[in-house]
Amino acid sequence: TAIKMTKLLFFKLAHAKKICCSVVALNLHRYYNYDQLTDLLRSLAQKHANIANLTSIGRSVENRELWVMRVTRDPAADGPGKPKFKYVGNMHGDETVSRQVLIYLLEHLLEKYGEEPRVTELLDTTDIYIMPTMNPDGFEKAKEGDCMGKDEGRNNARNVDLNRSFPDQFEEIDENAEDMPEVTAVMRWILENKFVLSGNLHGGTVVASYPFDDSAAHDNEGTYSRSPDDALFRYLARVYAENNPVMKTGQPKCEEDINETFEDGITNGAKWYDVAGGMQDFNYLKGGCLEITMELSCCKYPPSTQLKTEWDNNREALLAYMEKVIHIGVRGFVRAARNDAPLADAVIMVAGINHNVSTSRFGDYYRLLLPGTYNITVLAPGCKQRWRARAVSANPQDFRHHHYNDMKLFLQKFSSEYSSITRLYSIGKSVQERSLWVMEISDNPGVHEFGEPEFKYIGNMHGNEVVGRELLLNLIEYLCRNYGTDPEITQLINSTRIHIMPSMNPDGYEVSQEGDASGVQGRNNTNNYDLNRNFPDRFNFVKDPRQPETLAVMNWAKSYPFVLSANLHGGSLVVNYPFDDSPDNLSRYSKSSDDDVFRMVALAYSQENSKMYDGHSCKGMNLYQEYFKDGITNGAEWYNVHGGMQDWNYINTNCFEVTIELGCYKYPPAADLPKYWEQNRRSLLKFIHQVHRGVKGVVIDSKDGSGIPNATITVDTINHPITSNVAGDYWRLLVPGKYHLTASAQGYSSVSTFVNVPKEGVEIVNFTLNRIHSYTNGQTIEDTTPVLDPSVKEFQSLIKQLSGESGLDKLIKDTPTQSSFRYRRYSEVSEFLRGLTLNFPEITSLQSLGQSVEFRTIWALEISNNPKVQEPSEPKIRFVAGIHGNAPVGTELLLEFAASLCINYGKNTAITRLINETRIVILPSINPDGRELAKEKDCTSTAGKTNVHGKDLDNDFFGNASQRAAEPQPETRAVMDLIQERGFTLSVALDGGSVLVTYPYDKPVQSVENADTLRYLASVYANHHPKMHSGDTACPNSQMGTIPNGVLRAAEWHSHMGSMKDFSVDFGHCPEITVYTSCCLFPPAEMLPTLWGENRKSLLSMLVEVHKGIRGVVRDKNGKPIVGAIIVLNGGVRVFTSEGGYFHALLAPGLHNIEAVADGYQQQSQKVSVSPFEAASSVIIEFDMENDIFGLPRELVVASAAAAMTALVVTAFIIWCVCSAKSNRQKDGFHRLRQHQDDYDDEIHLMSMGSKKSLLSHEFQDESESDEDTLYTNKL
Repeated sequence: TAIKMTKLLFFKLAHAKKICCSVVALNLHRYYNYDQLTDLLRSLAQKHANIANLTSIGRSVENRELWVMRVTRDPAADGPGKPKFKYVGNMHGDETVSRQVLIYLLEHLLEKYGEEPRVTELLDTTDIYIMPTMNPDGFEKAKEGDCMGKDEGRNNARNVDLNRSFPDQFEEIDENAEDMPEVTAVMRWILENKFVLSGNLHGGTVVASYPFDDSAAHDNEGTYSRSPDDALFRYLARVYAENNPVMKTGQPKCEEDINETFEDGITNGAKWYDVAGGMQDFNYLKGGCLEITMELSCCKYPPSTQLKTEWDNNREALLAYMEKVIHIGVRGFVRAARNDAPLADAVIMVAGINHNVSTSRFGDYYRLLLPGTYNITVLAPGCKQRWRARAVSANPQDFRHHHYNDMKLFLQKFSSEYSSITRLYSIGKSVQERSLWVMEISDNPGVHEFGEPEFKYIGNMHGNEVVGRELLLNLIEYLCRNYGTDPEITQLINSTRIHIMPSMNPDGYEVSQEGDASGVQGRNNTNNYDLNRNFPDRFNFVKDPRQPETLAVMNWAKSYPFVLSANLHGGSLVVNYPFDDSPDNLSRYSKSSDDDVFRMVALAYSQENSKMYDGHSCKGMNLYQEYFKDGITNGAEWYNVHGGMQDWNYINTNCFEVTIELGCYKYPPAADLPKYWEQNRRSLLKFIHQVHRGVKGVVIDSKDGSGIPNATITVDTINHPITSNVAGDYWRLLVPGKYHLTASAQGYSSVSTFVNVPKEGVEIVNFTLNRIHSYTNGQTIEDTTPVLDPSVKEFQSLIKQLSGESGLDKLIKDTPTQSSFRYRRYSEVSEFLRGLTLNFPEITSLQSLGQSVEFRTIWALEISNNPKVQEPSEPKIRFVAGIHGNAPVGTELLLEFAASLCINYGKNTAITRLINETRIVILPSINPDGRELAKEKDCTSTAGKTNVHGKDLDNDFFGNASQRAAEPQPETRAVMDLIQERGFTLSVALDGGSVLVTYPYDKPVQSVENADTLRYLASVYANHHPKMHSGDTACPNSQMGTIPNGVLRAAEWHSHMGSMKDFSVDFGHCPEITVYTSCCLFPPAEMLPTLWGENRKSLLSMLVEVHKGIRGVVRDKNGKPIVGAIIVLNGGVRVFTSEGGYFHALLAPGLHNIEAVADGYQQQSQKVSVSPFEAASSVIIEFDMENDIFGLPRELVVASAAAAMTALVVTAFIIWCVCSAKSNRQKDGFHRLRQHQDDYDDEIHLMSMGSKKSLLSHEFQDESESDEDTLYTNKL
């Protein structure tokens, strides 16, 4: 006969929530003797006949009944489907606490059935047997107050120790059955019933002891005797110990041995001390029942006044042991395949565990197992052997509502316990400074693995919609506990980088109320803004200021290559997909380009939730009965939502997001949480699986095999391109079908291909793109980029790495700063800069550019690996601050920036290489006089804005004398001279009063030749700032509203003439952006660490960006460099070659035209491609001599010019002879120079191609008292 085996996989773990149990009318201050106990048990059985049945399994030596109360629904019936559990107490008659707590447990279960869901479910699903006393004779002899067991009562009436009288595996037990009828009765009881789990309650210390109780050697103590189910027994023991406040400490502090300790409150029996003939080993070896021994109290027979304490200590442990343990592992039925008849006593064998259980007479079996994958074999007499591999999953154990601090501890606990697969991080803070925690779960946490998609869940966006918050905590626990044992979970974590944010609105949650079914208290954040109406919207302008929670999530979403996401809400039961609003604000279907994909992933969730899939969302709760076919809906068709998060994700990132409404009750009672978990567990997992649908692959550069970042992947029939990650890998969700895909990238030829997307899984499609060759004078030429030496290749690789998603984040993590921020006045700034040069003389040089009106030095600090040598091949970047003395934040940021670079030089590879390849010039304070007048903590004061002459220095940079009403201020002159040295590739100026970046021009002009590049440079800074890129300045009294991407042309904000950035562009040929670091001009010093944290990444990004664009050398055919050649960019902006013929210009990503012009040479033109992720490629321009001059052959023109020169020389000689004969009056007939020549000096000087004077050539000399100090002291 074949075996038919059925296995049930829907086991429930008991609710982890500790429900406060209100005590019924228990007498907790007296012991019950045998007669009193008998009366009580009979009374309880009669009162609760529907769930209680009292029987005797035998009699003691003195003819007392061995009472057992069976507690379960329908106790008189016997059938399959409920595992059997037993508690046995008072085996040693003088260990009495066990007897009493089992009486109290009985009363509690019987009285609370039907009232408490926890107790009701336990009795409905479990067949519970409770024997309060196995040794009633011994109890009658014991004496109250005997803590050490010195009096009689331990043994039975024949002086037999009942826990040394069971058959033993290691030795023969020589006891007469007539002397121990109690043991005989219990053995028969165990063998007749298929008990699954048991607890044997004792006293004398506080510990949970597990098999084996003895060993073959029978050493008195110290020998660990391991059973085949040792790990399972340890788990069972810990379940009890963890729920007993004394036992879990592992330090019972019993008087008999006050220093005795037990790790985790548990011990192996034989290791503690050897016990032969114990009951727990007999249960396991002969009865197939797993039993542990619980020692409940130090005092064996404590005074009755202590009973309440003992009940309080053990109540939760007794319940938890039953409910958490009895329903783990594997259970099912074994039936004959021929006629479906149950097979009794079929043997259930687990491969690798030498311990079997057997089926009951109904064919049902229960095999307790820890989470894992097992091969299970079934044997039955006369039947063929059958086996199956089964996975057993560990369900969450912590079902309760978690307030913020509780949630934080929960996350920290799992992050610590499962550190190999988790990383806990915060993406920002709420209005009330609560961290927005995210738990990353991956087999390689903290790292984006090439080709691995990233997924996110967000919960509790509306603070009073709490089910999502708790489900995500349950999911974290479920994933962690089952990794490595459950194949599905293990594969999911190994192949996916999962990010889970349980609460986006922790502030709102804290003011919400349990039991709120449909209210709004706590829905919004502390500022009373609905976070799901706070994102930029494609159809409607969102006027509300962007909230910190919103900004944090926006920044987070753009920082990781998320592919799929879900936002968990409450109030209905449906999966809602984009779009959430429509152009005309009508409730109608608003289809996205990926409508089919969204329907696919939405159905994946709803189909696993039968209640949701039914479509009738809130039966009985709403007057208007909503119906959603298949449990999904288009957002706008349901109702319009402006500023929603899911639409923003789809439009602004590569991430597809849906909104999942988990139930109609927004803040349900905690007792309902297990039900929500069971309804949504499979859905939550199935939805994560959807991230592995469609196509994925990598876009590769054909020349060097590297990945191409930011490549665009388009599908011919879907108007929604996605882009590749920094390593070139990409993911594109698609429904099954045939598609035509195209990959393209700036500077590369596009490639297209057809692909069939399978019904299950993902199709891998890789693209290899060829670089577009340069074009010279309209002719295509081969890519002549020279073969790079390893050092250059290594640096280019570094730039690419730092340009990636987490490159700068890692750099910041590797270079922590420990400064104590404060504001420094002029003298302290000077001392700080001098300190840098004294401590880091090899990489720093400090120069004076000039002095302010009050004779304070305008300092310039250069940081480079060779600061005293001009290196025209290296890009040069300028950082400037303090042009307005009342905005000193920039000064402090640049000082910290300089210190950070110096300190990490030689320690961090990236910092070292950046300094070696860059000339960094830092001007921390242009207006030191104004800074001395500024008022700290004054956000709007103009004191110190100007210099002491009352001149706003940012209105004083004029290149033409005709535009200037007066001489430039000394501070302005010092900076103008520096700018006119040229050689700078990029300049970044820091100011205050807002949170944005502006680019030239400040003056009102109709158009800007290189606006794309200037805007791009500004956006690079803003995009690396956690707040700026959102465009919401959040500044009080700001009239600007939202600024797209946090970037603005300066004239559109505060238009004025004579700005430093305009002068830099026009006369220094160097692009300059102005960064406004904070709304407050002079914020409190305690804000400086935050501002440093916000701007540090952006400042570093500028050091990386200065190495991009185009760079190269101009030379003639003989290899001689051409100095002063003009490089014209896109027909407009000009840069000039420096010594060695070098040039470097920053350009926005894309394809650009460059033209090279030099006197006497033929004009050259090329098209070059600029990447946002790669260092500038070297461009070599070689000039040919001009063959024609004025349209005539060069040889003819040269000969004619020589003849003409000879004639002129002869004529001049004749004239001189004639003139020398004239009178003395005519000898000095030379005219005076024009009187007003000086009026034009400034203009000539400023209009010259470049100053010959290098103000940076005067090194700072360390003197005890400088001339400057003397002048300043005299002035005071």
